[in-house]
Amino acid sequence: MSSTLYSPEPVQLAQLGPTNTGKTHRAVRRMLGHRTGMIGLPLRLLAREVYDRIVAEVGLDAVALVTGEERCVPETPRYWVCTVESMPLSRSVEFVAIDEIQLATHPERGHAFTDRLMHAAGTHETWFMGSDTMTPIVQQLAPTAGIETRARFSQLRYSGSCRLSALPPRSAVVAFSMRQVYEMAEQIRAHRGGTAVVMGALSPRARNAQVEMYQSGEVDFMVATDAIGMGLNMDIEHVAFSGIHKFDGQQVRSLSPAEMAQIAGRAGRYKRDGTFGTLSGVEPLPPRVIESIEQHRFEPVRRVRWRNSKLDYETPDTLVASLRQSPPHRCLLAQSTAVDEATLLRLLEQPEVRRRARDEVATRLLWEVCQVPDFRKTMVDSHVKLLTEIYLQLTGNAGQLAPDWLAPRLQRLDRSDGGIETLTTRIAYVRTWTYIAHRSRWVDDPQHWYGLARDIEDRLSDALHGVLTHRFVDHKTVALVRGVASWKDGQSTSQSVDEMGQVEMSGQALGSLKGLDFRAVQAANPQQRKAIWKAARVVLSEEVEERIDRLVASPDEFLVIDPSGVLSWDEQQLGRLVTGADIFHPEVRLGDLALIDSHGRSRLHRRLVQWVRDTVEDFYPEVEPKSLSPSARGLLYALKQGLGCVPVATVRNQLKSMSKGERKQLSKRGYRFGVHYVYADFLLSDQALSWRSALWKAHSGYAHELVLPGQVSVTCPGRTLISWIRAIGYIPVGPLAIRVDQYETVRAQLRRLARSGSFQVSEALRQNLQCDGHHLTQVMERMGYRALEDGQFASRNPHRNQRRKGRVRKRQPQW
Repeated sequence: MSSTLYSPEPVQLAQLGPTNTGKTHRAVRRMLGHRTGMIGLPLRLLAREVYDRIVAEVGLDAVALVTGEERCVPETPRYWVCTVESMPLSRSVEFVAIDEIQLATHPERGHAFTDRLMHAAGTHETWFMGSDTMTPIVQQLAPTAGIETRARFSQLRYSGSCRLSALPPRSAVVAFSMRQVYEMAEQIRAHRGGTAVVMGALSPRARNAQVEMYQSGEVDFMVATDAIGMGLNMDIEHVAFSGIHKFDGQQVRSLSPAEMAQIAGRAGRYKRDGTFGTLSGVEPLPPRVIESIEQHRFEPVRRVRWRNSKLDYETPDTLVASLRQSPPHRCLLAQSTAVDEATLLRLLEQPEVRRRARDEVATRLLWEVCQVPDFRKTMVDSHVKLLTEIYLQLTGNAGQLAPDWLAPRLQRLDRSDGGIETLTTRIAYVRTWTYIAHRSRWVDDPQHWYGLARDIEDRLSDALHGVLTHRFVDHKTVALVRGVASWKDGQSTSQSVDEMGQVEMSGQALGSLKGLDFRAVQAANPQQRKAIWKAARVVLSEEVEERIDRLVASPDEFLVIDPSGVLSWDEQQLGRLVTGADIFHPEVRLGDLALIDSHGRSRLHRRLVQWVRDTVEDFYPEVEPKSLSPSARGLLYALKQGLGCVPVATVRNQLKSMSKGERKQLSKRGYRFGVHYVYADFLLSDQALSWRSALWKAHSGYAHELVLPGQVSVTCPGRTLISWIRAIGYIPVGPLAIRVDQYETVRAQLRRLARSGSFQVSEALRQNLQCDGHHLTQVMERMGYRALEDGQFASRNPHRNQRRKGRVRKRQPQW
């Protein structure tokens, strides 16, 4: 700290200029150069910020904090940090500073700033800080003050209109009602992951927690009321107006260029430039307004609010008359009836209150009671009722508020449950009781009541910060949005895909990559899901491209098809077969491979189509016309149309016309000639059956999934799937479906047994059929055998069987 500054006569100085000129900082440094000092600030939040900064430099015992709700006064403070209305001007200090003096135009608070401009003074030095629009007022109300105009450290530029979803990082969105604040915060959370929320209704503890979340970079956005325009220092690079109208307590009006400049000026810190603009949907700013803000040129203030501060407390009527005294100067505009004055008039309407306000002491007390702010923003009647009760207790026999009256009212507020509105309301109520507890003459043991109120406010503040963060911040989405932005800007970002396929970005798990299929982790909301997929496309872009290259170059055996026509690679589904030109030329439809772009999908589709065509051609090759007779080629065509199995009855003519050599040649190729069916034995493997099932499903358009039978004999499916069961080489026989090779084997065994008349089905034959006694009877009946007693069976046409037996002995079948 510099040495004490001495001046032979008091000096007044007005430091005027736009935001970001360092006025408040210089005033604090100047005050610390004096032995004693006092600074008046426009907001409790700003007072707390400056107080913490000075305490860190000179120690807790040297600094006092006085606001409406806080009073931290050590035994011998040297410096006083206050809100403007709470400045104890009766104390003599060397240095006095009043910040944001342009608030003298405020409809409700203006009179307090005007009064400080006219009467606040340090014994050595007095500073007034604010907009240079106040130059004419300073010259009239403080004519001895020297005026220094300060230039802004950085440039402020208009950037036009911007969608909420496209706001640049480190932006503050300014709203003019709590409803707008919540709406904007919800939308930013939806688009960008999260935002801090700063409002005048927050306690300093909750506000500081929200600001710290923004300052530390935990979130890149802030939604705030216009309170941020009053000197709150944050690393804001862009200010976006969600509207250019506000309700000023009496009417909805347009913001003046000077007001907009005050708010927009929060963008840019020290020598870093800032920008301002509007959100999409907000009416554009007129060019003259933009120019005024950028050039910091505004209409000078001609009149400020004033109310008499030298009040007459002889009687309530003289008090009211002194409040309504006319301004002594042409530049002063009489304050419209303020809340405290309106409350006074309402209290005086009550006979008991008027009766007790019978002398100067009681009238002073009445006015002090009327000063209790309505932090709760309740209806006037409710506030008047509370103040009436307080005044009657203070003028009663005890002369103080009864502890058993005060205690339950504080205890009711000591609850941290509920939402934002509930907690904010409780904090507002606590602020009222904190203000009351500061009046040492009003309560017994004020330190106890003040401490109790502060403890409750702290607990509520912590709960409110938690609720705000939970509602308006999705930390996972914030990290992912920031990671994607860094990647787009060419900056390095933490991302990885481990050996197990687990994908991460910026420390956040995205999901797993199996083959070309990305499976995202479960998202808490649609916005988080969108952010996860966007980040996955960034992290996996190169990996997916490499895997497509490997798939396109991989051998056919690495590709797999299931009975439902689903095509897979590396255990990951790529697509499925759908109806094509005919059963042997299905189309390939790719699945929802969200991470693959159009070029990659085209390459993948071509590879799968080629594989399907080659595989089908291998299973069902075109017949070489020169090697076989027309009959043999006709048989092979029928087998192809039957997907590898055809009833003898439908190809009997072809069979009769074929030579033994052709039958032998086809048998070597894997074709089998049964009594009832001709089939391709090589098309009964699991892989071949999957293809037969897949081709049938694609051609028929069957919508449900299919599973191959696990045995050679299974329960026959319903009517809908009879054609499918035949297509995969199973023969429906009553309640069973038997694979064609086993069917021919069983029929041959039964024919041998039936030659001797009645017979009993052997245990080996039962196991081949894989059915119990009831089903066995039905199967045997469908094969042409009738059940006898004692589990015996016989052919329904024994004479035909004998004739066939005789023929078999004489010659081979004609086909």
